[in-house]
Amino acid sequence: MSAELKAKIESKTAHIGIIGLGYVGLPLAVELAREGFSVTGFDISQDRVNQLNRGESYVEDIPSDLLASVTGESGKFKATTDFSILKSIDAVSVCVPTPLGKTKDPDISYVLSARKEITKYIHPQMLVILESTTYPGTTEEILEPMAKEANLELGKDLFLAFSPERIDPGNPKYYLRNTPKVIGGATEECTKIATMLYSQIVEQVVPVSSTQVAEMVKLLENTYRAVNIGLVNEVAIMCQVLGIDTWEVIDAAATKPFGYTPFYPGPGLGGHCIPIDPLYLSWKLRTLNYNARFIDLASEVNTGMPNHVVTLVSDTLNNVERSVRGSKILLLGMAYKPDISDLRESPALDIFRLLEERGAKVTYNDPHAKTFKKNGMCVESVELNDEMLAEQDLVVITTNHKVYDYDRIVEKSRLILDTRNATKGMKNAKIVRL
Repeated sequence: MSAELKAKIESKTAHIGIIGLGYVGLPLAVELAREGFSVTGFDISQDRVNQLNRGESYVEDIPSDLLASVTGESGKFKATTDFSILKSIDAVSVCVPTPLGKTKDPDISYVLSARKEITKYIHPQMLVILESTTYPGTTEEILEPMAKEANLELGKDLFLAFSPERIDPGNPKYYLRNTPKVIGGATEECTKIATMLYSQIVEQVVPVSSTQVAEMVKLLENTYRAVNIGLVNEVAIMCQVLGIDTWEVIDAAATKPFGYTPFYPGPGLGGHCIPIDPLYLSWKLRTLNYNARFIDLASEVNTGMPNHVVTLVSDTLNNVERSVRGSKILLLGMAYKPDISDLRESPALDIFRLLEERGAKVTYNDPHAKTFKKNGMCVESVELNDEMLAEQDLVVITTNHKVYDYDRIVEKSRLILDTRNATKGMKNAKIVRL
């Protein structure tokens, strides 16, 4: 029964759908279209759909000229808000957000909305792949029942798989095609067909035995990073208490050629994955009466780093007989990582808010993120020039963008708090490091 779908994939005549056209879905859609597949992208935002169909990208990893090459009358990609087109789709990947709720419980409402649309137009010989990061068991609990509801047999009439996204925004070395893709199907045949599809655009596919294993793989990857970053963040706090240079300790430890991998402290965790994904696993384990202690402790340390930075701001200003209240403080970098505009879960946003709550006169500069929303109001990046630097009581480096001239920044600033070791190697009394 799967021969027809396999033939379409092999001949690249399969019609592919992508639900969710953000940092994950749009690169996938463009890569499939470049490979020759006819691709329809689904999104609930008409403005976003219109922008994409004009060949204008809002995802930094997808330049507009690349997007434009697969759109238009001769292109293979088209975006739409019309989910009824799913009835003609051969394979659909679900790439919607999976944020945390206010109580830090998983919010899978976007997955449920995608499921609802797929269910309306589900048909035999259809492949459904979930890419959104979630807790182990989601694919089985939420998507597998679609087969029974539609009187379709899994692995025969309907094919279902989970393949965790591994997008690292702004990474110039690893991108969709050269990053190995893990795939776990609901049945062995499901795994084979999903592997066949992704093998068209990914150099290495890594099949695993089940959707649950594939779901757990993603959570392990990001939990590994969250726990190790939590450890090194606590080391930074301990080094401050002990009066030791954190960065010198890390650099020296990194010379060990075995048994040690360097991680680096910072003002907190950002992005959609590392601050959020481990808590999906922690939540799932709580439902099974198990306490994921490493995850919860790492989350506690990492989410507390913006407060720690604000304490350092206070201590740094106190040392020059200034208080936070009334001081002019400039944050350099609002994005969560260098050289991108992504503000999702950025710790700099928390630092900005906490300093304002303490009465500081806070501004920011970020050449990549020109604005951000605060309490419904738009906050704009200020111009970074010598006069701006000189009039600040404190400059806080929150994101180490390469575009910054740190020699100039140090020269013109009165006082600097460097949370990223961007001024590494500079010996200057006006620099305080995390």
